[in-house]
Amino acid sequence: MSYNREELLKKLDEKFSAIGQDTDVHLSGLLHNTPITYWDYVKTEALLGLQQQRTNLPDEMIFIIYHQINELLFKMILWEIEQVSKHENLTPEFFSSRLDRISRYFDVLSSSFTIMGDGMEVEQYMKFRDTLTPASGFQSAQYRMIEFSSTELINLIDARFRETIDRNTPFTHAFEHLYWQAAGKDYKTGKKNALLTNFENKYKEEFLLFMQEYNTINLWTKFKSLPKEFQENKELINAMRHYDHTVNVKWVMAHYNAAGKYLNSGKGSAEATGGSEWQKYMHPKYQRRMFFPDLWDKDELDNWGVTNLESHKII
Repeated sequence: MSYNREELLKKLDEKFSAIGQDTDVHLSGLLHNTPITYWDYVKTEALLGLQQQRTNLPDEMIFIIYHQINELLFKMILWEIEQVSKHENLTPEFFSSRLDRISRYFDVLSSSFTIMGDGMEVEQYMKFRDTLTPASGFQSAQYRMIEFSSTELINLIDARFRETIDRNTPFTHAFEHLYWQAAGKDYKTGKKNALLTNFENKYKEEFLLFMQEYNTINLWTKFKSLPKEFQENKELINAMRHYDHTVNVKWVMAHYNAAGKYLNSGKGSAEATGGSEWQKYMHPKYQRRMFFPDLWDKDELDNWGVTNLESHKII
């Protein structure tokens, strides 16, 4: 939208008077303002200065940048989820459009695993990975927040303990039984490995607050709070199913296959850097994790992570 000069000045007066500001002062400030540049806006120098290798192996730089790109995409995803979760007059069209955006971000994440699977020398990776112990991609706090804000907490609980947990369960107890605790916890002794201990020392309190905030505004609860005719909107249902499958099967399997190429190469330890049983932790057929379980039929649930459901749509 464009305005002539008189209309523009009127709009500026309305804007600044509404916040008790003098338009002329702000216009005067423009006389001394420097034009924005791409590098200042994007903070290019700062961004490109964030890569610090721990070894002299060239492919470690690829590994670092790749994971930083992932974290930026996770931030975009959380940004979109927030638009839905905190929307006061949510419509199926808005809900669907944001889910489609999120799914596209995860499509990028899924396809980008070829950078990991085919874009690094196995020999280099098996050397520099030892310097990462006990760190792991498992420790992405943003990814855990994506899970917390996408579905009800019960759907993230280890399947072995779901019957003992409900909406009245304290968040601290539920936290101890999240599915990913199995990657670093002995449930018989309660002992946790360094991977999990370090992660919780850094983020547990933040996670508990985030879990509480999204307890009633996560995407799944938000969907179920919509009027019945909105819940029956086929475009929205398909968008939710696509998102669920993209995150919990397609993206997970791309990660699983990329990790397997290196860890099963026979050129080093088959153990993940954090020490987890990565095959059972990652493969969806073991975890059987889904954000929107009621949107899948019994056959689809029984074959979760085994058959390709990506093209399955509600017609």
